Amino acid sequence: MRVIILSAGQGRRLLPLTRDSPKCLLHVQHDVSVLEFQLRALAACGVTHASVLVGFNADQVEETLARRPVAGIDARTVYNPFYHLSDNLATAWLARSEMRGDFLLLNGDTLFEPAVLTRLLASPVAPLTLAIHQKDDYDDDDMKVSLDAEERLLAVGKTLPAEIISGESIGLMLFRADGPHAFRAALEAAIREPEALSLWYLSVVNSLVGSVEIRTAKINDLWWAEIDCPEDLEGVRKTLAQAGDLVAPLASHPLG
Repeated sequence: MRVIILSAGQGRRLLPLTRDSPKCLLHVQHDVSVLEFQLRALAACGVTHASVLVGFNADQVEETLARRPVAGIDARTVYNPFYHLSDNLATAWLARSEMRGDFLLLNGDTLFEPAVLTRLLASPVAPLTLAIHQKDDYDDDDMKVSLDAEERLLAVGKTLPAEIISGESIGLMLFRADGPHAFRAALEAAIREPEALSLWYLSVVNSLVGSVEIRTAKINDLWWAEIDCPEDLEGVRKTLAQAGDLVAPLASHPLG
């Protein structure tokens, strides 16, 4: 299984922490970075190949991957020279050649315990399956989803009306069967639109609703986190400090 990790951005909302180093290299537990934590969780679930999309200070990411390889997973980088001009739709498009066979797509700021990925991989086969989390309230930054009675995706976006929100996408999804082909084709069409550089790749996922079966996997009882701002980073560091160890123990001792 292959994963594509979108880590090209600087993470400006985390300034000054990301003034000289990309978000994916911020430490979350001891000297382990966001990216290394992700790779360890992925490797723990049997993922063997990672394509890491880089941009801001890409040489730092490449040096770190060479200096601290994660056992069991071969990680290589794909450079986005337009990272400072584009949102992540363009970054995903640049990774289209990596989208062969079944693959995972992961946001560069999403952390999770291995049980999250285990559940996603065990879900019924569908062209596309999103890991989702449900809670009582959603804020403006949440990538919200609307589902039908059988928990298939009806819509995904940040501005969905409150009355149709069923959960949020955590930034981890699985493409299988004809999903990779459909997603690549939709990316090729979307990148030609005038507003392409300002769009998220989830707008492409939204455009596939109706033509592709998109399923969801709930991970409400499992630990995950998104790091957008200093408060998020501090919360993750506190949680992982209390956990007492890294990814392998988290697999058998899920965080609440």
